[in-house]
Amino acid sequence: DTMEEGGIASWLKNVGEYVDDGEALVEIETDKATMEYASPEEGYLLKIVADSGVGVALDAPICVLGEKGENYDLDSLLKSSEPETVSPETEIVVKPTVKEEKSTPEQVKVVANNISDRIKASPLAKRIAQSNGLELSSLLGTGPNGRIIQKDVEDAIANGISARAPSMTTELDTKIPLSMMRKTIAKRLLAGKNDAPHFYLTVSASMEKMLAFRMILNQNVGRVEGLPKVSVNDLVILATAKALKLHPTVNSSWQGDHILQHGNINICMAVALPTGLVTPVIRGADKLGVRDISIKAKEFGKKAKDGNISNDDLAGGTFTISNLGMTKVEEFTAIINPPQACILAVGATKAVPHVDEEDNLVVQKRMKMTLSSDHRVVDGMVGAQFLETLVEFIENPEMMLA
Repeated sequence: DTMEEGGIASWLKNVGEYVDDGEALVEIETDKATMEYASPEEGYLLKIVADSGVGVALDAPICVLGEKGENYDLDSLLKSSEPETVSPETEIVVKPTVKEEKSTPEQVKVVANNISDRIKASPLAKRIAQSNGLELSSLLGTGPNGRIIQKDVEDAIANGISARAPSMTTELDTKIPLSMMRKTIAKRLLAGKNDAPHFYLTVSASMEKMLAFRMILNQNVGRVEGLPKVSVNDLVILATAKALKLHPTVNSSWQGDHILQHGNINICMAVALPTGLVTPVIRGADKLGVRDISIKAKEFGKKAKDGNISNDDLAGGTFTISNLGMTKVEEFTAIINPPQACILAVGATKAVPHVDEEDNLVVQKRMKMTLSSDHRVVDGMVGAQFLETLVEFIENPEMMLA
């Protein structure tokens, strides 16, 4: 329901082949996954309108289905299926206008999705861009259906993108088409960064007790059938959920005219894929045990990598954790996933010099975490108190069992 366009990943039928009602016709790339699209009608695939690898707008044609060898006028079909003349339903059934020398055809079905290479922009946005030497193709529109509006152009000019830079393209360069997932990531995070006034709080936590606790939890893995191996990330998710329960303001969303404080604690876990990033949701994380979280996290990780993640898996998150602890990145800041108010960036655990409570210099395994917060929802002290509680749970993991 949030999509404005989709991508044609690959056609599962060739022109001239018969397609049954409900049979897989084409693979559609959404902003989150690639899924098979079943034909809503039976017939022969007469024409592919949108080739593989292109992005297409919703409710516009991608192919023509009809009787075998049927004659049709493609231009008339496309004109008949323009948005102002069609219903909002996915399937569009039209009676085509046929060239006079041909016999009247049977009813031809046009299956939704069409592509338009024209850049959508308001007339004023075009004039401002032209006068400032700005390429509209370099902008992401924030207007309806991705339309570039005056504010988009003015923001770009304010950020110093007004002059046309000389081409840096060489024969060694590779042009990589944008996937639907990458387009959505760019659009959502640009909007999140521009709209939400971010501020950042960083803390460091001792991981000594947490790592020992994890070792105890995993000592019977392999001996007991079905017992999942618990990761540091699983424990961080549980600690975060427990801390959110005590600091509900952090578990909120900005809604424009009000702040929505969520009754459920649904943690989005960021999963990196070659094509981008997805954030499946562990619902009710504060009510789960760490082994339950481990099972769900592994299930989501596999589904994401296999391309089987569903919209339900990605919906309803109230707080996001982005963990780069498996890399050598010690500290980073993350962009808030709107409309959520906060995101937690978790770095790698590293042995570092540390002055303990008794002023002794020791070597201790520690982990840095940075909370990015939307200042419209969360104030500095609220964020600091949340992190203080989170560190307490991490440094004393037995408290999470209470």
